[in-house]
Amino acid sequence: MDAKTIYSRLNKVFRDVFDDDSITVGPKTTADDIEDWDSLEHITLISAVEREFRMKFKMGEISSMKNVGEMAQIIASRVK
Repeated sequence: MDAKTIYSRLNKVFRDVFDDDSITVGPKTTADDIEDWDSLEHITLISAVEREFRMKFKMGEISSMKNVGEMAQIIASRVK
C-alpha cells in the first residue's frame, strides 16, 4: 500500500475519532498538533486505526510512536 493511500485513510480515521473534518495529518503530526488528542483519545485512535487497516500494533510500537509518520511506516510494513 502506498503512502498516499495510507495518509488518506489515516485522515479519515483522525477526522472520525476527533470529530473534526478540518484535520489533515502528515508525517510530522503529533498529539501536540491536535487539540483533543490526549491519552484517552490515543487509545481510541489506535483502536480505530487498527480496525481501518485490519492489523494490530505491538505494545512497544504504540509506546514508541513519536508522530503520524512512524505510525504510517508501521502500517506500510504490515499491510500490503
